[in-house]
Amino acid sequence: MKLYILPAILVLLIAAACNNDDNKHAGHNGSGKEPQTLADSLMKDIDDGHIVGMSKMGKLHNTKKEVQRIIDSIGKLPAKAQAAVAPYVDQLKENIKELEYADFAMEKWMTEFEMDSAIDNLEQRIKYLTDEKMKVGKMKEAILTSMQKADSLLKVRF
Repeated sequence: MKLYILPAILVLLIAAACNNDDNKHAGHNGSGKEPQTLADSLMKDIDDGHIVGMSKMGKLHNTKKEVQRIIDSIGKLPAKAQAAVAPYVDQLKENIKELEYADFAMEKWMTEFEMDSAIDNLEQRIKYLTDEKMKVGKMKEAILTSMQKADSLLKVRF
């Protein structure tokens, strides 16, 4: 008789737990804490921009190496061939500068960003985070546009 009581109790407990209607997780999307204040929202925007930028850094470095490889390869061509593609090489060199700036912008922003800046003064914190959001936006844009330009230049066939 005892053998049947323990499994029956276990089944009842599991059934009761599954039928719990307390809605503890109603509206929870599983993506973490939603921003509650303007400062939280700005911080989330900054973090999102940083994540986008960081996710591209490996590709940015590889793209820069590829652009430099093309420049080096063209430099080994005969003078007449080099002259024919000189405008293209100029575009590649300009793109190298853009890629380097994008990398520099990310590094500079990461070293200068103070996550806990003015944490005790909400007005100053919001101003600081608003400024940082603009910086992150410019940095992200520099990364994405320089890589897009590099992709276009690397597709050129002549």
